[in-house]
Amino acid sequence: MPIAPSLDQPPPLDAAPLLSIQNLSAQFGTGAAVLVGVSLTVAVGQRVALVGESGSGKTITALSILQLLDEVRYTTGAVTFAGMDLLAASKPQLRRIRGREIGMIFQEPMTALNPLKTIGAQISEVIVQHEGLSSTAVHTRVIELLEQVQLSEPTERARAFPHQLSGGQRQRAMIAMALACRPKLLIADEPTTALDVTLQRQIMELLMALQQSWGMALLLITHDLNLVRRYADVVAVMQHGHIVEHGAVADIFAHPQHPYTQQLLAAAPVPELLPVIAADAPTVLAAHELTVEFRQPRPRFPGEKRRWWSSATLPFIALDQLSLQLAAGETLGVIGESGSGKSTLALALLRLIHSRGDIAIEGKAVQGLSEQAFRPFRRHIQIVFQDPFGALSPRMTLGEIIGEGLRVHEPRLLPDDRLEKIQAVMHAVGLTDMSLHRYPHEFSGGQRQRIAIARALILRPRILILDEPTSALDATVQKQILTLLRDLQRTLGLSYLFITHDLRVVQAMAHRVMVLYQGRVVEAGETARVFHAPQHAYTQQLIASI
Repeated sequence: MPIAPSLDQPPPLDAAPLLSIQNLSAQFGTGAAVLVGVSLTVAVGQRVALVGESGSGKTITALSILQLLDEVRYTTGAVTFAGMDLLAASKPQLRRIRGREIGMIFQEPMTALNPLKTIGAQISEVIVQHEGLSSTAVHTRVIELLEQVQLSEPTERARAFPHQLSGGQRQRAMIAMALACRPKLLIADEPTTALDVTLQRQIMELLMALQQSWGMALLLITHDLNLVRRYADVVAVMQHGHIVEHGAVADIFAHPQHPYTQQLLAAAPVPELLPVIAADAPTVLAAHELTVEFRQPRPRFPGEKRRWWSSATLPFIALDQLSLQLAAGETLGVIGESGSGKSTLALALLRLIHSRGDIAIEGKAVQGLSEQAFRPFRRHIQIVFQDPFGALSPRMTLGEIIGEGLRVHEPRLLPDDRLEKIQAVMHAVGLTDMSLHRYPHEFSGGQRQRIAIARALILRPRILILDEPTSALDATVQKQILTLLRDLQRTLGLSYLFITHDLRVVQAMAHRVMVLYQGRVVEAGETARVFHAPQHAYTQQLIASI
């Protein structure tokens, strides 16, 4: 198949559209409208970004293009692709377009990929469906695609199942599947949301290279404005199912007209003047030569024979002699790519996994204590887990979730006193008493994160471990949570161990920063120094990815 010439310049804004959405309105059943008068065009070779908060209608718009929402009723409008009315297209016509003419990278590769089929088999399905090649030709094409998306050892990766690949590898496999038939239009729905900054840049640079060399049009759906600024020609801003602003990226970023666009752009985290930490401030948390070792299953691929002399597991050093100190009132940022040991460090400090080395909380050595002896220390060090959707029990009300720590550490507390403490911490994080008897699924992502913070604060800890506390949140909600965390730190004198892959967030929040790479600390120091004069090559690579 011939390759289209590289597109050195983006097509003009008034170029003939490949995809045209005109005045599209939609609703689920008889409920409220989820899309209202949406109009959007994408020309051949053009990069169009669709941005907005969660629930704004971005993904519904994308799925409507491919007619993947059976339960949605379209009340007005039209969607045309290369002159074909997709809303009126028959199922055979849609099958020919899906995958062949329009490819889609879905939002979460771990759930979008079939866990029971190998990567090669899933890519093969697309090719067989649309091109009817021989099995040998299909296999060759699969390997070529995996090479093009820069997956190492493509033959072995084709035989692997999704769970045997890392997050970045799964995302590359999704891209290979979406590009299997070299579509004219690629829809990328949050293609880098769960990836660290270095992987984000690698994935986006890969997409841009393939898009240019093949002359594809790209519809990029994201809430990351930095991706839009760097990679898109045109941006459409979406709020509550409406397109509220649309135009060239440079114009929108320089002169936003709509208040919501202005709010989005203003939500980017910026460094603030942090409270000064006195030189004689007491150390509330310390670790010395902390080491965590796992035994992990040796990877095996279909067709591989097991040798009787080979071990079924391999040793893996997740943390390698890590040392740190955290002062009262200080925020220590911990950054590094996925798999560098950040979350392992959190679990080790909380003694939720076995580790070697020394841990001290408020000057008291705790590593050798029994679980019963360590329990009183748990109220001094709490954690806000990474996923606000998975960290809260769906069977418990907000009041039960927040008050759980009191039942463990203060079992004799009278019900009225317990309720008073729960309500006080709810008010501190911006939750109302009316929420007390509601369940997690009734709250937004930002509200769930406030619940998780309240649960951690109920015991009045001195130390909070924040494991990616804003990674699943939109820019405006992220700003609200960061402001809340700053206010709580000033009011309560908290110390934060702030784990994140978002370098802008750690730059805005942390007094000092520690860089992890493959379980080791490769650089540490004052945040301003590390960001403006990084010494280690890996730190330089991270900073360059911003």
